Amino acid sequence: MKDEAREIENLLYTYAERIDAGDFVGVGELLADCKIVTAEGQVIAAGAEAICGLYEQTTRRYPDDGTPHTQHVITNVIVEIDEKGDQATARSRFTVLQALPDLPLQTIVAGRYFDAFERSPSGWHFRERCMKVEHLGQLEQHLLIELGNR
Repeated sequence: MKDEAREIENLLYTYAERIDAGDFVGVGELLADCKIVTAEGQVIAAGAEAICGLYEQTTRRYPDDGTPHTQHVITNVIVEIDEKGDQATARSRFTVLQALPDLPLQTIVAGRYFDAFERSPSGWHFRERCMKVEHLGQLEQHLLIELGNR
């Protein structure tokens, strides 16, 4: 028997794995059926191409290996699946660490993800993602934009 919650958790962890690898095309593919929204519900990006473009425009990758030199840690995952078994939500926490030759290992940002999922014949997939930043550190060497307070 499948563990539906574990499948959804694996989507969260796959996201972290791909972004840390600098695989923004892979992030876009993972979130292809998804829209990324603000806490107020404003759509920031939707679909594989737009989401890939969002990450390419906002996240710095380093030429030595093409990654952002980060480690996204996803914790406190709570998955809730509806009675029909074809819709789910997840709440989780993220902590992003970064280290560079001139930047000691440190936490650069932390917050929460609020995700919605849908099950299709091919399995579970992201439908909506909201990222709520709660703590900001030194982001200048991670982002290509200024995040500001959110």
